[in-house]
Amino acid sequence: MLGVYTSGISGAHINPAVTLANCLYRKFPWRKFPIYTLSQILGAMTGAAIVYANYKSAIDVFEGGPNIRTVPGYDSPNATAGIFATYPAPFMTKTGQFFSEFIASAILMFTIFAIKDDDNLGAGPLTPLVLFFVIFGIGACFGWETGYAINLARDFGPRLVSYMIGYGHNVWAAGNYYFWVPMVAPFCGTAFGGWLYDMFLYVGESPVNTPWMDLKTLKPHFYPEKREGEVV
Repeated sequence: MLGVYTSGISGAHINPAVTLANCLYRKFPWRKFPIYTLSQILGAMTGAAIVYANYKSAIDVFEGGPNIRTVPGYDSPNATAGIFATYPAPFMTKTGQFFSEFIASAILMFTIFAIKDDDNLGAGPLTPLVLFFVIFGIGACFGWETGYAINLARDFGPRLVSYMIGYGHNVWAAGNYYFWVPMVAPFCGTAFGGWLYDMFLYVGESPVNTPWMDLKTLKPHFYPEKREGEVV
């Protein structure tokens, strides 16, 4: 929520997968996609570095020493790498990992388009607060299985920082090399979630409901305009 409030001048894109969906469906300039993605990753890395600097002494004590840094899934009850990046539950298969991140990201994008759609109910100036509750709900429903990264920047950036500060190769190997799932699944999920919203609910201009899809030509059948003197 604070991220949206403080980055509103940029459109408040703090997730590369959300930026992608806006490029696909809301005419966000493709030329801005690389710099937005890079900025989002660097921002997440900066945040992770600040968190580590603040809690280093506490991590030293909890892990058992200043040179001990462990990753979830490697028989360490005091693993702290999960502070920075997400790690899947031990029972999760690769298919399950991907699907969990995919469906959570699809719900996120579907809901973002809904709360930004003023032709629907929309959320107006309450968008950041509503988005907070959306992400809180996604976390409550999907957090147990994969940690609900739903964001390449939020996961890859801090994971890279944790590797650099001494957590080692296991930050990539954990969960049967789970690290690539939050880098791919959110893009697939937001693209699908955005498509669903535009296909079934959105009445504005989108590649999904342009004339070449032959959907706008059907609208008069579903939403007939009231003629003068006609009772509808």
